[in-house]
Amino acid sequence: MSADVTVIGGGLAGSEAALQAARRGLRVRLFEMRPHVRTGAHQTSDLAELVCSNSLGSQLADRASGILMAELEVMGSQLLECAKAAAVPAGGALAVDRQAFSNEVTRRVESHPQIELVREEVKSLPRGGVVIIASGPLTSSDLARELISLTGEAQLYFYDAISPIVEADSIDASIAFRASRYGRGQELTGDYLNCPMDRDEYEHFVDALRTAERIELREFEAAIGSGVRAGPDQFFEGCLPVEIIAERGREALAFGPMRPVGLRDPRTGARPHAVVQLRQDDLAGELYNLVGFQTNLAYREQARVFRMIPGLAEARFARYGQMHRNTFINAPRLLLPTLQTQRSPDLFFAGQLTGVEGYLGNIGTGLLAGANAARHARGETPVVLPNETMLGSLCHYVTHADPGHFQPMKANLGLLPSLEDGPRRNRRERAAAHAARSAGLIRAMWPELQANCA
Repeated sequence: MSADVTVIGGGLAGSEAALQAARRGLRVRLFEMRPHVRTGAHQTSDLAELVCSNSLGSQLADRASGILMAELEVMGSQLLECAKAAAVPAGGALAVDRQAFSNEVTRRVESHPQIELVREEVKSLPRGGVVIIASGPLTSSDLARELISLTGEAQLYFYDAISPIVEADSIDASIAFRASRYGRGQELTGDYLNCPMDRDEYEHFVDALRTAERIELREFEAAIGSGVRAGPDQFFEGCLPVEIIAERGREALAFGPMRPVGLRDPRTGARPHAVVQLRQDDLAGELYNLVGFQTNLAYREQARVFRMIPGLAEARFARYGQMHRNTFINAPRLLLPTLQTQRSPDLFFAGQLTGVEGYLGNIGTGLLAGANAARHARGETPVVLPNETMLGSLCHYVTHADPGHFQPMKANLGLLPSLEDGPRRNRRERAAAHAARSAGLIRAMWPELQANCA
C-alpha cells in the first residue's frame, strides 16, 4: 500500500507513533531493521523491546512518572495499555514481563489493517510525504550519517548501561527477604527481593567493585566518522554504572541504588547498612533484575563481584550487564515543540533520538509525533502541549534548552512551571498540585483531538 506516514524505527516511540497515526485513519509504513541488522543491546526482533530496566517508573500520583503516566492514559497510549496487560509485581512502580509486553506491541502493529511493517534497514530518508524518525539510541551507521548530513552537524552521544538479570531459583531465600519500601506493593509479601548487607560486607563489596576489570569502551565507529572519541565522562548521569557511582565516595552506593531506607531485615528487625533490590522481570517469576545495577564490568568480573552480594553467592546470570551507545540529535537547534523539524514541517522526530530519556518519555513523544503527523497530513495544525503538563514540559525542554550544553532529560517535577501563589506546600503537596493541574489541562484539550480515532 502507499503510505501517508512513514515511521523509521520499531522501538517504543516508533511503535506508538505508528499506532497513533493508524488510529486516526492514516496509512502507515513502519520500518524496523531487526532481525536483518542487529544491535549491540537488543536480544530479539520484537517491536518495542525493553533493553534496560523492565520498569516504566512509579505509578504514584505525586511522582513525575506517575503524572506522565496519567497523561498518557488520557491521551490513549497504546503501549501503556500493553504495559498494564503485561505488568508484574513492582510495589508502586509499573514493571512488565519484557517478552509479554513486546509480543503484545508486535501483535497490535502486525494486525493493524492501516500499518505495513517492513523489516529492512533505512539507509537514507524517504523523499516526500510525512516521515517520523524514531530510530532510537542505536541508530544504524548509515542512517546516522544521513542524519549528520541532514542536520549539518555530528550527532551528540553518550554511553548508557543495563543491569544483570539472575535466575530466581539461584537466589538464596534464607538470606534475601521479600519486601517493598515502606510496605508498598503486595500487602503481606512485598514486591522486591532484598539482599541486605552489614557495614563490613558493604565495604568489601565497594572495594571489589572499584578494582574490578572493566570492558574497554569502544569508539562505536568514532562517532560515525566524526572523529570525536567517546570517553567515560559521557555516561548519562541518570543511568550511571555502579562502579562509577562507587568511585564518587565510599557511601555513594548506600545513598544511591543500595539505600536501605524503608526496609528492615526480618531476621534482625534492624535496617541494614545497604540493600541490593531485585525486581521480578517476567510474569512467571523465574527471572529477577538487579535494580539500579547498570555496569560495564567484564562478564567474569560481574559473576565474581555480584556473587559477593548476600543471597547471590550461587546466582546464575540469565543476562550480564553491558554498556551501549545512545545517539541523540541537538534538538534545540532542530525541533519545534510539535516535534517537527524547523526546516521541514513534513519531518518529525520522536523518542530517545530527541534527547528525551526514560521509557514513558519515549512513548509520550511517539504518541505526540504520531498524532501530530496525522494532523499535519490532513492539513490540520499540529498540537503544542501546555508546559504545565509533564509531556509538554519535556517537549519544551528538548526544544528550548541551551543548544551549546544540551543533555538528555527524563521527566521530573523541576521541568514544570511554578504553581500559582497559594498556601505553603510541602514537596508532596506541590507534586499533587502539579498532578491536578496537568490532569485538568489534558482532560480539557485531548479528547477533542482524538475525535477521529478508531
